[in-house]
Amino acid sequence: MTKWQEVKLEDVCFYVSQKMDTQPLSIYNYISTENMLPNKSGITNASSLPNIPITPSFKKDDILVSNIRPYFKKIWLAQFAGGCSNDVLVFRANKNIDSKFLYYILSDDRFFEYSTQTSKGTKMPRGDKTSILKYAVLLPPLDVQKKIAGVLGALDDKIELNNKINQNLEAQAQALFKSWFVDFEPFGGKMPDDWVEKSLDQFCKIFTGKKNANEYTPNGKNPFFTCAPDPLQIDSYIYDGPAIIIAGNGAYTGRTRFYTGKFDLYQRTYACTLLPEIKQDYIYLLYIMVKSLLQEKIMGGTHGSAIPYIVMNDISKFTFMYNKDVFDKLSLILKYYIENILINDQENLRLTELRDTLLSKLMSGEINVDSVKID
Repeated sequence: MTKWQEVKLEDVCFYVSQKMDTQPLSIYNYISTENMLPNKSGITNASSLPNIPITPSFKKDDILVSNIRPYFKKIWLAQFAGGCSNDVLVFRANKNIDSKFLYYILSDDRFFEYSTQTSKGTKMPRGDKTSILKYAVLLPPLDVQKKIAGVLGALDDKIELNNKINQNLEAQAQALFKSWFVDFEPFGGKMPDDWVEKSLDQFCKIFTGKKNANEYTPNGKNPFFTCAPDPLQIDSYIYDGPAIIIAGNGAYTGRTRFYTGKFDLYQRTYACTLLPEIKQDYIYLLYIMVKSLLQEKIMGGTHGSAIPYIVMNDISKFTFMYNKDVFDKLSLILKYYIENILINDQENLRLTELRDTLLSKLMSGEINVDSVKID
């Protein structure tokens, strides 16, 4: 610790101010606050491109941080060059600091707390760029910086590997679904005559974020034995089991995720929750179906202009073709894929907690990097 120095962020990095033409940009190298993922989860492809002639640019190894609502903790260490929106801060390391070490300084929860505390605005707070550069940093020698970044990077590499495995599993599941339900390859390319049309509400109980909007009471006409009141929350019931959750409004309308375990049946933000009602294993096939077919139809919302949204009826009346034997067989196959995805997700939660705990202790010098071993 004797060789560590306390400096300001402005002593080790600077904001990138270079601009670039927007014409060469694509959804793969344009970064905005919308396609930066919360909780330090990196980025996804952009849903749209800027309609202005020039935009800020970044290079590989720059650190991009969303400056809107900093408490969402959106940050990314650039793996390629590209362009970004004005609400994304681009940090570039000086020669006295390792770029990856700088990334972990900015990934520390203490940095996001500081940025939030010094932000301006109420409904849409933005980090104060001047205050951010005054953030205090403990700077070890360059060789120690690289060791710390290496330890934390090893955990991030494991997380990234699990994410890639999950992407591959998801792609396989989608391809299998398409083969059976879109191209009808097992049936010679033609849908069999004995398939019938069904709607989603015939297989799932569908809930919105408002208790009174659903015909459900824990001790009433439509009880679910897996649901129980949460004594700490009014109008809140804890469901324990597999479910599909669909985002209900905003730019992410239609985004879908599979969830299992205990969670609040009535989501705090507007969303639709689908619970299996006929046969529990069907929920795995229905999840892939919703992502493959329904999401394309409702992504971005079917109602509203300023803030697009969907209503429960948009989901409940979604129709698809059904055959019991196919549903029984394919549901079990897709269950295998999704359960493995969930296992990797749980492993990533553990790795993320370990990384964030180590990050805080390593950055403060509380523990020596040479004593840390990552298996």
